[in-house]
Amino acid sequence: MQLTVKKTIDIINSFAPFSLAENWDNSGLQAGNPDWTIQKIMISLDVTMEAMAAAKDWGADLLLTHHPLLISPEKSINFMKMPGSAICMAAKQNMSIVSAHTNLDKAINGLNDYFAKMMGMDCHEPLLKDSRPEGSSDSGQGIGRICQLPAAIPFKDLISQVKARLGLETIRMAGDLNLKVDKIALCTGSGGSLTNLFLESCANVYITGDIKYHEARQIEEHNKGLIDVGHFASEVIVVDLLKKRLQQALPSLGYDIKIKGFKKERDPFKTV
Repeated sequence: MQLTVKKTIDIINSFAPFSLAENWDNSGLQAGNPDWTIQKIMISLDVTMEAMAAAKDWGADLLLTHHPLLISPEKSINFMKMPGSAICMAAKQNMSIVSAHTNLDKAINGLNDYFAKMMGMDCHEPLLKDSRPEGSSDSGQGIGRICQLPAAIPFKDLISQVKARLGLETIRMAGDLNLKVDKIALCTGSGGSLTNLFLESCANVYITGDIKYHEARQIEEHNKGLIDVGHFASEVIVVDLLKKRLQQALPSLGYDIKIKGFKKERDPFKTV
């Protein structure tokens, strides 16, 4: 039995429904042909030419990413620069590009839940509940999560744990290092827009990325804590998550597909 791009999208839809994607998002097929068959899948966080080249060299039929290649409409496609260069290579190699973005963020057992489990946290509700698709019973889906720690710990100890679990040498933080923490709000990627929801919640600390100065000041003034791990560090784990989910789903459906994570992605931000 042959796996097609369309069938792969259907399988992703079974654990991260595309109906959950935000209106501004562009999850799904980015480039390629829904009827093309697949033997090898490469997974990465971003569509970059480095990831495309690695997929080409490995002979991948599909590059599966978290961040979409296309979000805002393009007025022209220039093959000499992104996103045109990726589209050109995809067409020449008969390689499709598919992205699972905010649908995977919001899904139960999606990226936010995966991040929480890495941190050793038990999540019980989304930070921003999703308006559920008709007929859905998944009340836990939504953006971000509110998590319970097994026991209250000092904020400085939580910082050390987060750094160790993500393999980070440095992070940005705000708040009192001696703050006692038992509940945490988290949002993978850019979570600044949910700052007010965090401040209104029962959580003591907010873990996210791409937080701005005035949002950090708000958190500090509310006697709460902030851990900004960066957008990349909070989401590069998606490579392992998608690999695990597909490795669970594909064999049970009778597909023998090779899956490989692209492990050479690096955070574009450097500390010097």
